[in-house]
Amino acid sequence: MGLYKTKIKGVIGEKTTSSILYFLDKSKYKVINNIVLKTGEITTQIDHLVISDFGIFVIETKNYKGWILGNENSEYWTQVIYKRKEKLYNPIRQNLSHIKTLKNCLSEYPNLEYKSIIVFSSSAEIKVNTRTDVVNLSRLLATIKRYTSTNLTEIEKENIFEKINALNLIDTYDKHEHIKSIKQRIQKRKNSIRESRCPQCGNNLIMRNGKFGNFLGCKSHPKCKFIQNI
Repeated sequence: MGLYKTKIKGVIGEKTTSSILYFLDKSKYKVINNIVLKTGEITTQIDHLVISDFGIFVIETKNYKGWILGNENSEYWTQVIYKRKEKLYNPIRQNLSHIKTLKNCLSEYPNLEYKSIIVFSSSAEIKVNTRTDVVNLSRLLATIKRYTSTNLTEIEKENIFEKINALNLIDTYDKHEHIKSIKQRIQKRKNSIRESRCPQCGNNLIMRNGKFGNFLGCKSHPKCKFIQNI
């Protein structure tokens, strides 16, 4: 029953975000909701894309309440409701994998700018330390409109919109296959760490020391920000 309620809340959260995005100026912004893309054997599900004069906004919706604690590079964030604490996978990392897939699909646009936005419901109190935009739903439109540097021509914007729609597999989406794909990615990531290879860029992982003790960090730092707590 709990899992069912969580799924329902997720759907409600995404629908609400879709409704908010509807109010964007359609001459500047093109919205696609619920996208499934496939690269090789891996499927990627993206909540919302906004293709705009100012680049592509990749939006991940999280319908959580309570305090949300975390930082840019940590693997997990924490949800706190009274005395109960729950972990959630860092949505910034999740969205980075979405952006990586989009870059593969849109390789003919090497200068395209991608803006990651993580959106929580109004019931969440966001207490995170990040460079990436992490906002409540009420601030979503203002966050998008803050970006004003033109990055795409009208023709490029239209072409990207049509290409993503053509690649979108949502109508033939098999959720079981998607879950299988996620499990494969998690296993691949664990194997990389076990072999002291960075799962993000493939470079070596080395032991580093921080104020909270030892951790594994990518040799390519600061270009690659991957860290793994020990």
